[in-house]
Amino acid sequence: MDEEIDLSDLEKRMEGAINALRAEFASLRTGRASASMLDPVTVEAYGSQMPINQLGTITVPESRMVLINVWDKSMVSAVDKAIRNSGLGINPQVDGTILRIPIPELNEERRRELAKVAGQYAEQARIAVRNIRRDGMDRLKKAKAAGMAEDDHKLYTDEVQEMTDAAIARIDAALEAKQEEIMQI
Repeated sequence: MDEEIDLSDLEKRMEGAINALRAEFASLRTGRASASMLDPVTVEAYGSQMPINQLGTITVPESRMVLINVWDKSMVSAVDKAIRNSGLGINPQVDGTILRIPIPELNEERRRELAKVAGQYAEQARIAVRNIRRDGMDRLKKAKAAGMAEDDHKLYTDEVQEMTDAAIARIDAALEAKQEEIMQI
């Protein structure tokens, strides 16, 4: 029965959710321009959702400007719309196939908005961890129905819950650190 209950797999998946959160937090480069700040933005292109870096070249010519040279002229408006609707609070200026994105100075209101966006990213990570926990608990129910001993079931259930609690605590700590960073800049 132990083969079906792979706690290391659940732990790897939870770690993956935390790593994805860190990547999203890295995209919230608050005061400076960064190509990675556009990583979470996807564009409806060619019948699917695509990241911007697959539709054009992203460069950072100066500390407060990001340039996107869109390869396909027909995709310029879709990229522009995706960036405006991303919640990052940036407004591209279209110049042919080039989108210039000035990064505004952070005022108090903008910092609060970014802190809220960070909170949304953290909540998505918590949901991902809870979904992984639910998957593990479902596997345990099936294993119990297939003859797993009550003591083993209880032990595995407790371990899955401990992993979940630890992962959510790490997410909360990362969120707190990111929000503090945003508010201090």
